[in-house]
Amino acid sequence: MKTLKDIAVGSGGKVKRLMGEGAIKRRIMDMGITKGVDIMVRKVAPLGDPIEITVRGYELSLRKSEAEWIVMEE
Repeated sequence: MKTLKDIAVGSGGKVKRLMGEGAIKRRIMDMGITKGVDIMVRKVAPLGDPIEITVRGYELSLRKSEAEWIVMEE
């Protein structure tokens, strides 16, 4: 199982599914991250947190703990 935090900088892919429940899943979905959406990893901070991504033309920052809940297609 490959999650968003495992994706290398400069590459991306489609979201396969979202794990988690409640507030975490709601926060991720509020950012426009849903099943089938393309995500591109733009930059990762030196310590790995936050991860900057591009989703639907928007540049967003995710915590590494949130990126672990997003399963990507391989």
